[in-house]
Amino acid sequence: MTLIYGHRGAKGEAPENTLASFQKCLEHGVTRCELDLHLSRDGELMVIHDPTLKRTTGRRGKVVEHDAEVLHAYDARQGGPGWPQPTPIPRLADLFEHCPFEHWQLEVKSASRVRAARMVMAIKGLAEHYGLQDKITVTSSSREVLRALMRRAPELSRGLVAEYAWLDPLKVARQYGCNLLALNWTLCTPERLHKAQQQGLHVSVWTVNEPALMRRLADFGVDSIITDFPGLAVETLGKP
Repeated sequence: MTLIYGHRGAKGEAPENTLASFQKCLEHGVTRCELDLHLSRDGELMVIHDPTLKRTTGRRGKVVEHDAEVLHAYDARQGGPGWPQPTPIPRLADLFEHCPFEHWQLEVKSASRVRAARMVMAIKGLAEHYGLQDKITVTSSSREVLRALMRRAPELSRGLVAEYAWLDPLKVARQYGCNLLALNWTLCTPERLHKAQQQGLHVSVWTVNEPALMRRLADFGVDSIITDFPGLAVETLGKP
């Protein structure tokens, strides 16, 4: 059975990476999610995709230039589907408190060595505090982040995000001891999928929004899909 992950919650149905979006995902019975993390100026993990605020809040500046309390006051419903109420940028801790997901894919974008280490330590601390070490896979396309995970939080599951074919994703995943491969669906051939699974990787394919594509990838045997429309995925593939 192919598992379903809500992409940034339920990005196609509610403002991405907000509490409303993750609650919408859970309403569909989808208990796995993917989200993106950046550090605030005062070192809190904030759930937002871009390093800048413009696209989702209309504000100027970078996430890292603002404290968590200020970021949490910003309404992040711009550029997504219409939504009646303000939807603040959540702290990761807020989601851990309010959303009972069975598994979380936490994506960390590329970062300097120092920033990668800070983010990994912050994730490790929250995972320990909430007892979620076994329910988290930290994913990244950044070797710096994967290296920091190996060194500073070896107990956390790691995943490689592979968007382009210029590197052999299986070789990189093996090099950094990954358990999961988050693969752009255009790279998902039956041969690559089979090789990855032989290597012991859970293959999670993104971003899959068309029912016909969902069915095709499920027939290939992917372990999970990441979708903006978790409700549609449940209708198409059934509840995992």
